[in-house]
Amino acid sequence: MAKVEPFEKFTLDYENWFERNDKLYLSELKLLKDLIKEEHYKNSVEVGVGSGRFAQPLGVKYGVDPSMAMLKIALQRGIKVVKGIAEELPLKSSLFEFVLTVTTICFVDDIAKTFKEIERILKPKGFLVVGFVDRSSFLGQLYEKKKPYSKFYKPATFYSTEEVIQIAHKYTSLKLERVKQTIFGIENKIYPAKEGWGEGAFVGLLFRKPL
Repeated sequence: MAKVEPFEKFTLDYENWFERNDKLYLSELKLLKDLIKEEHYKNSVEVGVGSGRFAQPLGVKYGVDPSMAMLKIALQRGIKVVKGIAEELPLKSSLFEFVLTVTTICFVDDIAKTFKEIERILKPKGFLVVGFVDRSSFLGQLYEKKKPYSKFYKPATFYSTEEVIQIAHKYTSLKLERVKQTIFGIENKIYPAKEGWGEGAFVGLLFRKPL
């Protein structure tokens, strides 16, 4: 539960980050929206929904998270929520056409098991979008240095884009279809979303589950 504790204790600080960095947040939202298939909004869930900061504006209807403090806010934002961890999702198999998970993989205890569980709850031909800070990026390196002093990132494990792709391919049948990146500096401004990875701090991966 150590990785959940900061989100229980510092919920207001978490929310304030999005207010202070509103344009960076909008840059991330735009990238994710570019990757999401609009027809899947009605049958979707976010794993690690937090306070609903991504699920609500992206039209994701359901959310799972281990933090009750965060779930209460997500509920207020109109998300149908359930308490649970990513490695043991309290959801039926082959239930959703679309799964979203944003800045969550760095906080799970077992990333391979998380991918397996997401694959389980996806319908055949369903989509997964993973958003995260690339450890190899300038921001990822900065977060690594600040980890010992950070309220939120002290227990985090950051991954490079290559590592996330390799883990997904090793432990699941999910196929990578598209990669986009954004946030190319520390200034709070709206950044464009570009194809590929290696430059931007925030990366979005689109996977598809085969038949």
